[in-house]
Amino acid sequence: MMDWTDRHCRYFHRLLSRQTLLHTEMVTAPALVRGGALHLLDFSPEEHPVVLQLGGSEPQELAEAARLGEQAGYDQVDLNCGCPSDRVQSGTFGAVLMKTPELVADCVAAMRAAVGIEVSVKCRIGVDDQEPREVLPRFVEKVAGAGCRKVTIHARKAWLQGLSPKENRDIPPLDYPLVVEMKRAFPELEISINGGIDSLEAAQALLEEGLDGVMIGRAAYHKPWEILAGADARIYGAAAEAKAPEDIARAMLPYIERHLAQGGRLHQITRHMLGLFAGRPGARGWRRVLSEEATRDGVGPELIEKALMRVTEAA
Repeated sequence: MMDWTDRHCRYFHRLLSRQTLLHTEMVTAPALVRGGALHLLDFSPEEHPVVLQLGGSEPQELAEAARLGEQAGYDQVDLNCGCPSDRVQSGTFGAVLMKTPELVADCVAAMRAAVGIEVSVKCRIGVDDQEPREVLPRFVEKVAGAGCRKVTIHARKAWLQGLSPKENRDIPPLDYPLVVEMKRAFPELEISINGGIDSLEAAQALLEEGLDGVMIGRAAYHKPWEILAGADARIYGAAAEAKAPEDIARAMLPYIERHLAQGGRLHQITRHMLGLFAGRPGARGWRRVLSEEATRDGVGPELIEKALMRVTEAA
């Protein structure tokens, strides 16, 4: 979710759910270690529990990046072996690593030796012409042998040539049964599933298949109230909080004020809030106000109240 799940998005999502595990957008190890871009590690304490997602393929560089993440206070570091974008492939990051499970195992071992927090891996079921039922068990076996105990599997192959990242999320068929088979084959591992899951009902059904977790990306981003606000009660069994989307919008105001006081722009936050009323009366008016006006110079948190008026009028 590069350029999506930044720190402002995660803070907003945490207001909706206290229990779910949040992930950063992918941060490349070279950017941290060679580029010194430590600002990429900034996050708010309220985001916990939060996972730092790393991209890279050089074991010692990833180990140093993981150490920096642990020092910054992250609860877990995750090695991305699933992203199919061209810019990731050019750096030998992401899904292309499915072709070299031994290298991934070396990366995991180096990261585990460098930090005391959990080191996890996110992968695909295979890439290009690989046969998933042959390569995925071997891949999981290799990373487990290096000490990885948590694996999230995107239940689609990735085609590194010929499909765009968006097409790689939609065109290759999903194979949920294969991921369930991996849990049965590796019962000692925590196996989570990703890909095409767009409701809590679908997530619950997969958990009932024996999987340990469900990762929801774009659906949670576009329908945050529907997915995240209901997750604590439905998935975790927590007491439901008597809140409305309007309460969440107003709860963001102190955060927005701090961000503006530090020289930030309103749209850097509100772009992540556009889906808050998805499927509800007034959603279009809410989106229109924030989309059209949040980029204007001098606009402040009062715009949230203006957008909420559109919701009230529609209701």
